[in-house]
Amino acid sequence: MLTQVELLAVDEGVSMADLKGTLWEFARQLFGAERRVMLRHSYFPFVEPGVEVAVDCFTCPGDDAACAVCRGSGWLEILGAGMVHPEVFFYYWLYTERYTGFAAGMGVERIAMLRYGIEDIRNFYQNDLRFLRQFQAV
Repeated sequence: MLTQVELLAVDEGVSMADLKGTLWEFARQLFGAERRVMLRHSYFPFVEPGVEVAVDCFTCPGDDAACAVCRGSGWLEILGAGMVHPEVFFYYWLYTERYTGFAAGMGVERIAMLRYGIEDIRNFYQNDLRFLRQFQAV
C-alpha cells in the first residue's frame, strides 16, 4: 500500500522559480528552517525538467556509513517534482504558449517516517494504537 499526495499548479507564466520556491518553503515548514534543501536533476515521465528534492540528514553530518537514516549520503529524498511536460497540456487542450505549470508527488508515509524518525513503514499498517497515538492531529 502507498499513500501518495500530488501537487499541481497551472497558470500563465508559472516557472521553475515558482516550483523551487514552493518546494523550499514546503521542506522548511515541514522539517524546520535550519534544514538544508537540495534539488537534483531526475527523470519522471510527465515533467521536464524533473527534480528530486532532498533535505540534509537529521541524525548524522553525512559521513557515517552506518547511519540508518541516510546511509552516509547526508541527504534524504523527500519527493519528486518538475515542470509539467508540454505534451500533457496538449492532451488536455491547453496551449503551452499560454499555460505552464509544475507538479510534485510524495509518499505520505515517507514524509512521516522522516519527520518522526520511524524506521519501519509497516508500523503504520499494524493498527497498533500505542504507535498511532503518538501523533497529534493537525
